Amino acid sequence: MSGEAWMRNRWLHGFFAGTMLLTVVIAALAWSPWSTRWPAYVVVAVLVVAYIAYGHRGYDEPRAAAAFLPLVLLGTLVLPAVSPNTAFVQCIAFPLVWVQSERVRTAVLLSVAVAVTSSIGCRFSGGPDALVSTLLVEGISLVGTCAIGVWISSVSRLSEDRRQLIDELRATQESLAEAHRRAGVASERERLAREIHDTVAQNLAGIVMLTERARKDHSSGRGAALDERLSVLEESARAALEDSRSLIAAGVAGATSGSLAGSLHRLAERFTRETGTPATVDATDVPLDRDAQVVLLRVVQESLANIRAHANASAVQIVLHHDHDLERTGVRVTDDGVGFDTGAPTAGHGLRGLRERLMLSGGTCTITSTPGGGTVMDASLPTAAGAALLASPYSVSAVSR
Repeated sequence: MSGEAWMRNRWLHGFFAGTMLLTVVIAALAWSPWSTRWPAYVVVAVLVVAYIAYGHRGYDEPRAAAAFLPLVLLGTLVLPAVSPNTAFVQCIAFPLVWVQSERVRTAVLLSVAVAVTSSIGCRFSGGPDALVSTLLVEGISLVGTCAIGVWISSVSRLSEDRRQLIDELRATQESLAEAHRRAGVASERERLAREIHDTVAQNLAGIVMLTERARKDHSSGRGAALDERLSVLEESARAALEDSRSLIAAGVAGATSGSLAGSLHRLAERFTRETGTPATVDATDVPLDRDAQVVLLRVVQESLANIRAHANASAVQIVLHHDHDLERTGVRVTDDGVGFDTGAPTAGHGLRGLRERLMLSGGTCTITSTPGGGTVMDASLPTAAGAALLASPYSVSAVSR
């Protein structure tokens, strides 16, 4: 028997031992119509030995209960037959048949059997004069035992159902916690992917382009142009290094110092130096929290990266605008490049990352473009006083012109 089962049933074991001890005392001291009382002592000894050997497992093992309960019925027959007062053994017999029975119906039938065998035993020791009182006492005992047994069984069944519900709830909570953990890991990976794409990857792409142009300048012997390329190349490498350190430090790179307008001017200046395409900025500072500034800056970075890679534009304009009535702030990036079909699917990560950023901040994005007609990207965020980042769906529309 396991230690857990022993501790769970320790009160039943103590109850059984105490009842057996009192039964022996009653059998020895109480009145008996017989000259000898050894059958009572033998029955008690058999019950104790059987309980120690396997009867104590009957609370958890149906086979052990099926072997032990017949001995209990034998005890309720023999003991009252030796001395009517030893019918006290029913104090443990009734609980045993209820606790060691799997079904309520079986427990009721065994309770009837206990009452019948005890009545028969009392009939042998008490004589016919005690028949009425015996039947009355046993009937009251039987009804009371069955009533209490059924009630306790229903409580036990409810407790078991509650335990199962608690186990299911605990399992569900653990599953939800694991799902949240995985979602958090996935969200953090996506955030890092967006940050790397919008910072380090774009800087590295610029470095590759500048290196290719520097090689051409070197081959052509254009020393002055080569010096300029190398200067911009160094700046881009330093920017990539700074962004990498910021990411490692779990910060958000790009808007850690200065204003958003200043960051846009520096971004446009570097874009012009890298590509030779003039980029103008119309921006004045507006009251924005740091998170909103980062989102808008990343939107502009992604737009410039797409222009550099695909647009073949001759001019780019960046406008930072604020709508006081709607309490929204946005950026508009316009180029006169080759344009593209906004309805065609894109395989890159850039636009998807841009849209995810706007989704997380409750922003909207409108991309207007046609092949050969240039592109206008307009993104905005809610900037009401005290507005925090929202988890509302984003709105992306594409208009052909």
